[in-house]
Amino acid sequence: MTADAPKQQLRVVLSDVNANVVQAWRSAFADTPEVTIVQGSILDQRVDAWVSPTNSQGRMDGGVDAVVKRHLGAGIQLRVQRAIRDGFAGSLPIGSAVCVPSGAADPRYLISTPTMTQSVQNVRETLNVALACAAAFQAIHRQNEAEPGSITSVALVGMGAATGKVPPQVCANLMWAGYTLFHDYTFSDYDELRATVTAQLGDIEQRPVQRVRITPPARTDRRR
Repeated sequence: MTADAPKQQLRVVLSDVNANVVQAWRSAFADTPEVTIVQGSILDQRVDAWVSPTNSQGRMDGGVDAVVKRHLGAGIQLRVQRAIRDGFAGSLPIGSAVCVPSGAADPRYLISTPTMTQSVQNVRETLNVALACAAAFQAIHRQNEAEPGSITSVALVGMGAATGKVPPQVCANLMWAGYTLFHDYTFSDYDELRATVTAQLGDIEQRPVQRVRITPPARTDRRR
């Protein structure tokens, strides 16, 4: 994306059934009033895209993935896994995402981004939440570059806060880092995204209750 491109307007909804996650979001996103925070199921959010935390193989057999699969039908897993096979040789790295048609009118798209490599994994001592959240928002950039205006609203859950065992406030802070990066930069590829996030959040264990705004690489396609 060039430096002259207008800033993309995106309505963001954070929705989770866990009251502790919702409270943590309200703290982490207190100075970002454009983000809507609600306690409830993502299934109730009427947006263009849902973001579902997944595993590297796209097996929608647990957590939010399983809820989404029951709602949208078995075909959604086939589309996710086909996208992973075609774009990533069958294994979606942490810090990457795929965006596929949902098969429904609402939402039109499902963005799958892994917070873990396996179906069940403790990721509380990793940067996976920040990587996954940043990748999900970058997938929105990519989809809108391919089809301008196709995603103008998105809903996300508390990434890694259930199966991944990530404490709610750590989850919220890492998601804030991924969200703010969306407004600052469009990455040319997911490798660059991973390198940028990892380099700046590598010491996050020493400051788990602090928010960290990721500084984008200095490049001509940095967003204004």
